[in-house]
Amino acid sequence: MEELYRLIEAKIKASGYPGAVDGMEFYDEVSAEADEQENGKYLFFIKKSDTLVYHGCMDIMDQEFDLHYVDIHDGDKVYHVDFDA
Repeated sequence: MEELYRLIEAKIKASGYPGAVDGMEFYDEVSAEADEQENGKYLFFIKKSDTLVYHGCMDIMDQEFDLHYVDIHDGDKVYHVDFDA
């Protein structure tokens, strides 16, 4: 799992996002969103603070999810992270 967390961190940093990134925390938050849904394609919204929000798209299957992208809205800036690339 550590390799997955590092990959998440690297992709987010490569988007230009200047904030601190914790791959395990990010994965846990997205996973919690997936756990609340049935199988299908979903758009999700995670509000981290008044100025930091994640918008993304994922497919949810029985025991896993496939995160396609997340847009990190930080104030008036948006950082697109494509997890399919």
